[in-house]
Amino acid sequence: MLGAAAGLTEVRTDDLKKLLRLAYKGEPNFPLSAIELARLGLQHCAIPMLAQLRGLDGVAVQALLVAVIAERLPSNRQNAIRREMERS
Repeated sequence: MLGAAAGLTEVRTDDLKKLLRLAYKGEPNFPLSAIELARLGLQHCAIPMLAQLRGLDGVAVQALLVAVIAERLPSNRQNAIRREMERS
């Protein structure tokens, strides 16, 4: 485990999407805790999630999750690679 330096790379996209869906529904109690993530069924990824999301309010968590999930979308990766190649 890389800890906080790994960001959310250790968390599956499906788990990030689950937390985002719940956050839009107003389900989690913020700020997040290990107990809250366990209540939501996300105890298996609590350590890397809390390394990044601990202390954030719901709006900040939603914004961060949207950005991370968007970065992981295949179309966004391909566009980023194409832009990098055009710069070279």
